[in-house]
Amino acid sequence: MSDKNIDLMAHLMRRAGFGATRKKLKELAAEGYENSVEELFKAVENPNRLSDNLIRRYHPEYSGMMGNQSPGANWMYRMVSTDAPLREKVGLMWHGIFATGYSKIPNGKVLHDQIRMFERHGMGSFKNLLIELSKDPAMIVWLDNSENHNGSVNENYGRELLELFSMGVGNYSEKDVKEAARAFTGWTIGNTEYMTLKCMRDSVWPYGRLSFHFEYKEDDHDNGDKEFLGHKGNLNGEDIVDIICKEPATAAFLSRHMYSFFVADEAPVPEWPYKPPRDPDAINALSKVYFESGYDIAAMLRFLFNSEFFKAEEARYQRVKSPAELMAGVLKLTEEFERPKNEMNPTHLQATYMGQWLLNPPSVEGWHWGTEWIDSGALVERVNFASERLGNLSSPGVQTIIDHIISNNGDSGLVAEDVVEDALSELCIDQVSERTRSALVAFTKTQLDQDGSSSSNGDSEREKVASVLKVIGATPEFQRA
Repeated sequence: MSDKNIDLMAHLMRRAGFGATRKKLKELAAEGYENSVEELFKAVENPNRLSDNLIRRYHPEYSGMMGNQSPGANWMYRMVSTDAPLREKVGLMWHGIFATGYSKIPNGKVLHDQIRMFERHGMGSFKNLLIELSKDPAMIVWLDNSENHNGSVNENYGRELLELFSMGVGNYSEKDVKEAARAFTGWTIGNTEYMTLKCMRDSVWPYGRLSFHFEYKEDDHDNGDKEFLGHKGNLNGEDIVDIICKEPATAAFLSRHMYSFFVADEAPVPEWPYKPPRDPDAINALSKVYFESGYDIAAMLRFLFNSEFFKAEEARYQRVKSPAELMAGVLKLTEEFERPKNEMNPTHLQATYMGQWLLNPPSVEGWHWGTEWIDSGALVERVNFASERLGNLSSPGVQTIIDHIISNNGDSGLVAEDVVEDALSELCIDQVSERTRSALVAFTKTQLDQDGSSSSNGDSEREKVASVLKVIGATPEFQRA
């Protein structure tokens, strides 16, 4: 039987984290929903968890950051093993919005540092986050603000700050773009000598690649008067961000991003000027919290998770999991990375085959989420990954899941309908279509009716249950959050 409290908790953990085991969901349900929401914001890493320094001893390439995969693999391990899932999930949201990548920055350390910045500031003041973003070396290089000089303005960062990071198209003029760019002249990186081909060879192994750092160069800043969104004066970057954050368009833009990432898939950002949001009332409510809280991201998220539009059953499975979310969710269930292992590198690489190369989005727009994650090639990779991992009898989490299913069926033997119900419950899926359920039951009956003599170790019962888990990993419901 489905437990509505546990089902709601599973929904929360799929959205605010990367899912959870059935055991963990029962613990959270006992604490109550509102208390569990609060714990997400208070969560810190377990002191008994391996420190980053120890993780680097297992994986020196995580520290060296020499390749274009190891920093993403390091992040994937944190998603899977973290005791503070909301922090990592929010970092993933900002990475999709404030996109930077290897295609222009061949330095994994700098990109890795940006993700950690998102995790430190991503649930604080949006104003502070935009200022930190403007000082972030990866962003400065990605959008050419290191080439933005007094008397020779580069508009890239000023334009994307308005178009993709805060307000959206239609809420500013070309003059505002130019004036914003002028205000950010002199915001650059200090060790510009590494912005040459030498940046490919700046290793100080075994300590890793050299990090860039922010530097404000007063003598390169345009101190002339500027006019931005109706405000006049000798404006600097902080002034531009302050003005942006006061705009209703910014509140609506940020609110729609939050709704799309945590509640239900929206259209891609370039379509927003022409397509209304799915739930205008939710966007208005989030915008109100934005202003009342002084642009506080945590306050907006707390309101969102406690809202009826989030908790409603109709909101469940309304998002296609990104490859990173799918992978982290599966690996949390299988519990195969209870410690750092070399296998995380090739495992993480499979996300790129699904269409999401962490730390290397396709453009400044980031990825187009939602159904655009699904095409014929990517879907095969997604299904193969989930099925292979969920059917791996050597994984501790899979062993536990199968033990529970067999135990629940008692001494009378396995019954197809009960096995399907228990398997869905163990994988924390509370809603499936009748078509999916019927197909699962029919498949399970064929498995249970087979002679078990073909099993290499005589454990045919466990193998049959594992085959059911594999098929569930291929269902549309499992591919959604």
